[in-house]
Amino acid sequence: MAHDEHQMKRIVLPSGKTIEVVYFDHSSFEHPPVEPEPAAPAKEGERQLHVCINCDSKLVYPVQWEEADPKSWSVTLRCPDCEWTEAGVFPQDQCDRFDDQLESGTDALTRDYKRLVTANMSEEIDRFAAALRADAILPSDF
Repeated sequence: MAHDEHQMKRIVLPSGKTIEVVYFDHSSFEHPPVEPEPAAPAKEGERQLHVCINCDSKLVYPVQWEEADPKSWSVTLRCPDCEWTEAGVFPQDQCDRFDDQLESGTDALTRDYKRLVTANMSEEIDRFAAALRADAILPSDF
């Protein structure tokens, strides 16, 4: 493992023992995302299912879906911003593009979640280390 993939902090416990806390940069261990096969390009003037027709939010998601026939899907859509809903039957290609948008959004949420977890964990470690240095942690805390 290369030295630049992590950093280390030494903490002296009240007992005099020293511990080493290692911080890893998880992004250096992630594999590059595999790009899915893109859906066929949208037809001119075709509605984008992830965009709300009421408020233009780009956060529309499916609430329910089922195959209507071999080439189309019955989908109930919902906008979290204005609470608009619609049920309709949409062709497979349009649903494939919608699915691509949903997957892209899921990937973005996952990346943001991982960043938040890492930041929160780092803050918790710093607070714990500060409490140890201040001799504020007692055996009764465990």
